[in-house]
Amino acid sequence: MSRYDRKKGVELFNEVYCGKVPLPAGEGQSPFIDYMLETLFGTLWADGTLSIRDRRLLLIGAIAAQGEASTLAIQLRSALLRGELTPEQLDAVAVFLTQYVGYPKGSQLFQVCNGVKAEAQQKQGTP
Repeated sequence: MSRYDRKKGVELFNEVYCGKVPLPAGEGQSPFIDYMLETLFGTLWADGTLSIRDRRLLLIGAIAAQGEASTLAIQLRSALLRGELTPEQLDAVAVFLTQYVGYPKGSQLFQVCNGVKAEAQQKQGTP
C-alpha cells in the first residue's frame, strides 16, 4: 500500500457519511478531491488512533467555532445516521459548545441541530 490510499479514502468517506454525500468527481477529475480522499480520508481518518465518532466530535467543535452551518448539518446528520450521537446528545453537544464558541454561533448550532433532528423524526414518521 502506498503512503496515500485513494481506495481506502473512498471507502472511509462513504462510511463516515453513510453514502449520503456524493463524491463530486471521479478519479483524476479533480486534484482537490483526489488529494482529500487520499490524505484526509485514506490516511488521517483511516489511521485507527481515534474512532470515527471521536473525530466527528472534534470536527463538530471546529465547524461550530467557524460558524459553518451547511457543513455542520452534514456532520450532525451523519452522526445520527451512524448512531454515533442521539438527539439528546446533539443537544448536549450544542449546550457545551455554546460556552466555547459564543452565543451567536451557539444559536446557529442549536438551529442546525433542531433542523437535523426534525428531519430525522420526519424520516422515521415520528411527530
